[in-house]
Amino acid sequence: MRMKSFFYGFILLFSIYACAEKNDADGIEGLLYLDGKPVSIEVVDGKIANIKHLSSDLSTPGVYVAPGLIDIQINGYMGVSFGDQNLTIEQMREVTEALWKEGVTSYLPTVTTRDHERLLKSFLLLTMVMDDEEIGNSIPGFHLEGPYISPVKGFRGAHSEKYIRPPDWNEFQQFQKAAQNRIVLITVAPEMEGAIPFIDKCIESGVVVSLGHHNGTPEDIERAVDAGASLSTHLGNGCANMINRHNNPIWPQLSNDGLSVSIIADGSHLTKEEVRTFYKVKGNEQTILVSDAVSLAGLPPGEYIEDGDTLLLTEDVVKFPTEDVLYGAAQPISRCVGNIMKFTQCSLKDAIQMASTNPARLMGLNNLGEIAPGKRADLILFTIEDGEMVIQKTIVAGKVVYSKD
Repeated sequence: MRMKSFFYGFILLFSIYACAEKNDADGIEGLLYLDGKPVSIEVVDGKIANIKHLSSDLSTPGVYVAPGLIDIQINGYMGVSFGDQNLTIEQMREVTEALWKEGVTSYLPTVTTRDHERLLKSFLLLTMVMDDEEIGNSIPGFHLEGPYISPVKGFRGAHSEKYIRPPDWNEFQQFQKAAQNRIVLITVAPEMEGAIPFIDKCIESGVVVSLGHHNGTPEDIERAVDAGASLSTHLGNGCANMINRHNNPIWPQLSNDGLSVSIIADGSHLTKEEVRTFYKVKGNEQTILVSDAVSLAGLPPGEYIEDGDTLLLTEDVVKFPTEDVLYGAAQPISRCVGNIMKFTQCSLKDAIQMASTNPARLMGLNNLGEIAPGKRADLILFTIEDGEMVIQKTIVAGKVVYSKD
């Protein structure tokens, strides 16, 4: 009798354990973004276990399934700046949950040019988030944009000139220590004194280097690529309003096959003709979509004060009137996905590649950016309405983190 009771008790415990191990998102159905055909995706222990093509139509027509969007350049959202010196885990949870609603399953909190102490504190605060059980899976590292960029008006964009300085490896190592080596991407200007040996050291340490906010010559850019730089940050932006039509930093970056480019396809930072041209040159293999969203993104349009500067938020973009430049984007990366299709007539497959697969490959996130067995189940279900993505459900590591219903 005791043996029988033990046996049934074991079965009960096993059943409870098995149920606990089941994912919230088992049996995901949708039109596969690659070919538009209906599939069912099985998720086990937070990973994609199997993809089955269905012979019949979906019960909910018009819903696509794709890997979650990955934004490698986002400075803040919904009133929260990642450079805020009073940043809290609660704020980061709010931002992450808001981004889940937009289909962003992974992002690199981006910190821009500040003085040494403020940057140090920013990374100390951000590092707290990485181990948070609720949102840690969505933050694979950080992006440092500056302070080692051009101080020249226009090329520096909205970055404060007084904090811009030449690359300093010792200082950067202090930032990395505060970040527990989680700065995985850095934007630098290749013409700055000491930039090339700095890029060398970054590459050796495993940090991806992007060129941005610069006025580098073709020779500067080539040397940077030879040293290991592999990306151009928001090409066409971080650039003076008036440039020489022949000698400017855009052409040598477009023509260099060693550089992929990130672009802000929100319809404001670049004209659709610029987006088309950049896409025609680099193609879907070497183009990465980013939002470059700032803290005011997601808030009502109006005039705001941030760090003592007056900013103008429209429905589409944030302007910095004092410097006569754009301050940042007001739209999430999902808007860029719809726009790139409208502007270039590329396929949904190509648009998702530029917003998910390509950034995952660039950053070495080998478990993300694709729908394939063994990949982490970071997935989005969405419809296309009036040319825009409308997120219906977001899944991170097999767990439903947002549902529109």
